[in-house]
Order: sequence, then structure tokens, then C-alpha cells
Amino acid sequence: MKWRDWDINLKVRLIGEGIFNILFWMYFPFMAIYFSKSFGQETAGFLLVLSQVIGTVFGLFGGYCADHFGRKKMMVFSAIGQTVCFFFFALANSPWLVSPIVTFISFSFLGLFGQLYWPASHAMIADVVPEEYRAKVFAIFYTSINVAVIIGPILGGIFFFNYRFPFLSVCAAVSVILVFVLRTWIHETVPAGKEKHLKAFGRWTDYLKYQLRDYRVIFKDNVFLLYILAGICVAQTFMQLDLLIAVYTTENVREQTLMSLGNWALHLDGKSAFSLMVSINGLLVALLTVIVTRWMTKFKESTVFMGSSFCYGIAVIIIGSTVNIWLLFLAIVIFSWAELMTVGVQDSFIAKLAPENLRGQYFAAAGLRFSLGRTIAPLTIPLTVLWGYTWTFFILSLIAFLGMGIYGIVFSLFNRREPAEMIIGK
Repeated sequence: MKWRDWDINLKVRLIGEGIFNILFWMYFPFMAIYFSKSFGQETAGFLLVLSQVIGTVFGLFGGYCADHFGRKKMMVFSAIGQTVCFFFFALANSPWLVSPIVTFISFSFLGLFGQLYWPASHAMIADVVPEEYRAKVFAIFYTSINVAVIIGPILGGIFFFNYRFPFLSVCAAVSVILVFVLRTWIHETVPAGKEKHLKAFGRWTDYLKYQLRDYRVIFKDNVFLLYILAGICVAQTFMQLDLLIAVYTTENVREQTLMSLGNWALHLDGKSAFSLMVSINGLLVALLTVIVTRWMTKFKESTVFMGSSFCYGIAVIIIGSTVNIWLLFLAIVIFSWAELMTVGVQDSFIAKLAPENLRGQYFAAAGLRFSLGRTIAPLTIPLTVLWGYTWTFFILSLIAFLGMGIYGIVFSLFNRREPAEMIIGK
């Protein structure tokens, strides 16, 4: 499917969301640092947990709203909400007002509106792209996000800390433009007949009950339950990149000379080092996902998942035991390799694990690995107050190794499953 064959919705969104994602990654990785300095690490951790809980709960309604009210309507509504949030975000960091509390509220509601936006965005792609081309189009949008992950933190390391008010004002202005573009150039894509299907749910409370009922499948399949548990354990490591690792490098890494040539020298402090670490991670994932996925398919799935968990554990041990920038870069390469090992094979294993008649529910429930993992992950920040950074990182590595062990049990049980179980479910 060539660019000229793309629906106008996709072209407009790829460009608009690409710019917006760059701005997002210019502030998002640094929010844990900001809240830790403003409220203290213990309070910051609980506030970030609260923010994630709000996002997770409202995420249950994202799909309902996209179907019930329409893709375009929800995307425009969410973009308007984000614009308002950015206005208060900028105001709370302006020459006239400095308010970490208003900043936290704005940041939390930005996440909430994002949870309402992205289900509609993904559904729109499925609506307008033929099935045989969807994987490619989704991959292009995924790549654009990783490009933003590369560029955003490098720019954010400069603008977020030194020019916060002008930067956030630009974010608000870009959001206004995005609202105008979405309202003007994209069209509604809800498939014909979808409205009849939605009426079966009735009120939004009925839809919520339906969603929660779907998750009961977890408790009926021991292998899947353990797979979710292992995923939550491992998520505690890779979700620390924007949380504990951000705070640790900023507070503990002093300015160092990375390299020198004659009278020229490159100096990096903790903020700059962290920005580069996030960008290295994004660059490696963007460049190597397809290559590494193709290679990983040659190995047993148990080897891939357990090896990934082991690499995550080793990476966080290295990070927590050094302030040397080169060693931190080595650790983030190992960290990125761990991510690359499973990013392309996770969905294929879920499809293999799920009975054919329950495949959709399995994929929906599998998202708990990330939603629950993301909710728990910020608790590591207050733990550093109690136990210090070294012990906190060590505990994270033990949790990753625990996940590795659970994956071993998962594949041992999966390989002993009877064919009938894999077809009709329990």
C-alpha cells in the first residue's frame, strides 16, 4: 500500500501526531525528575501511581467512547482536552505562577485524554486500511513514535529544564493547530452497523461490566495467568526508564568528559546523560526491531522470554551500581536488547496461547501486563527513600529474575497442554 493510496485521515494523522509525539517525549521522560524535586521522592512516587491509576481506569472507556460517539468526535474532544491541559501546564510554570500541584493535575489529565484519544486513533486505522496492509501501516505509525523517542528527549533535555514556559506554550499552540486539523481534514470512519452492536451494551456502566467480565478469562487459564504475572514482574524494570532511572541519573551523575579532541571536549551532566540514554533506546528499537524479531523467531520462545528477563535484570544492576556515563550507556544497550528480544514475538505467542474462540479476549486481557505494571512501577521512587538506590535497583533485578523463572514455568506448562485445551479453552 503506497503513500498515494493512503486515506487522507492517515496522512494527516501521521504528520500531526508525529509532531505531537516529539513534543510529548520532550517533557514526559522528565516528569518523574520534576515531581521528585517538587514534592520529594516518596510523595512523587505515590502521585505518579495515582496518575497511572486514573489513566488505567479511564482507559477502559476509551474503546467504548470511540465506538459509541465516533472516532473523529473522540479524537477532536481529546485534542481539545489536551489543549486546555497544556494551557494550565504552561501557566503553572510561567513567570506569573509556579505551581507543582497544578502541574501534576495538568499532567494527569493529559494522560487521561490520551487514553481516550489512542483507542479511537487505532480503531480508525483498522477502519480505513484493508486487512492485508494493516500490519505495515501500524508499523509505520509505531516507527514514527520511535523517531519521536529519539528526538524528543534530546531536545527536552534543553528546553524542558531551561525554557519550560516557552516550550509548554508551544505545546499548547500545536495542540490548537491539531484540533483545527482534525476537525477540518479527517472524516468519520465508524463502520456501518456498528451503532446497532453498541446498543447491546446500553449504558456505559453495562460496557464496563462487559469489559471486566472479559478479564475473568485470566483466572480460568493458569498458563495465561502466569504469563500475565511474569509480564508484570518484567514491566517493573523496563518502565523504570522514565521513572527511577530518570531520577537516579539526574541526581547522582555529575558532569563528566565523554570525549575530547585537542581543545574540544564533550561534557555531559546527569540530565544530558539521561536524555541520551532514552534516545539510544529509541534509536535501537526503531532501527533493529524487524532484524532482531526475524532472528528471535529461530529460537525457542522460552529462551527468548527468559533471556529478555535476564538482560533486563543485568541492565538495572549495572545502572544502580555506577555513575560512569559509558557504563550507563552500556547498560541501556543491554536494556534495549532485552526489549528488542520480545517486542516482535509477544503478540504471536498470545495468539498461540489463546483458544481460537477467545482470542480477542486474550489480547484484551494481555494488556494488563502493561497497565498494572505501569501502575505499580512508580512505587520504586519512594522505596529509594527507605532503602537507597543500590538496594532498590537490586530488588528490581530480583523481580526481573523472578519473572524469568515464571516464564520458565509458563512454557513448561504450555508445552504439556493437550491439543483440545488449545482449541476450545477451558
